[in-house]
Amino acid sequence: MAVCDHCGNDYDKAFQLSRGGQTWTFDSFECAIATAAPRCAHCDCRIIGHGVEAGESFYCCAHCAEKSGASGLRDRA
Repeated sequence: MAVCDHCGNDYDKAFQLSRGGQTWTFDSFECAIATAAPRCAHCDCRIIGHGVEAGESFYCCAHCAEKSGASGLRDRA
């Protein structure tokens, strides 16, 4: 079994997630999102969809990017 890096649960169906040379072990997607999903630079919510990116910042949507001063971004093409 493997121990979740977020909650400490020892779970037989745990999985690993890797990004940028770092690897975590999780027992659920909820724990993976809480640990690894980026936060919107405007509203601070977890970005679990595609989101949008402007410069070095990530946003959950074009609205939040615009409110932070970014322009030219759209949620849909």
